Amino acid sequence: MTFVLYCVDKSDHGHVRAENRAAHIDYLKENIDRIVIAGPMTSDDGETVKGSVIVVNDTARAEAEAFAAGDPYAKAGLFESVTITAYKKVLP
Repeated sequence: MTFVLYCVDKSDHGHVRAENRAAHIDYLKENIDRIVIAGPMTSDDGETVKGSVIVVNDTARAEAEAFAAGDPYAKAGLFESVTITAYKKVLP
């Protein structure tokens, strides 16, 4: 099953993102077999990072929740909110 992790950063926490980015990237690489797509959400000018979207393939919601909780960004308290939603790809 596919899940979308929609993670919104806390205001004024760019330093937390910067300090934990290397660990976050390593975590994604360690789990690359389950990741469909991952990347930051930005402001319209593409400069300010506002959060993350990660799409994962897992067999159950509990696995997606555990994955989200294990992210170094989450552990560091970067996110204001994390929403996990089941997703069904239709196109292309």
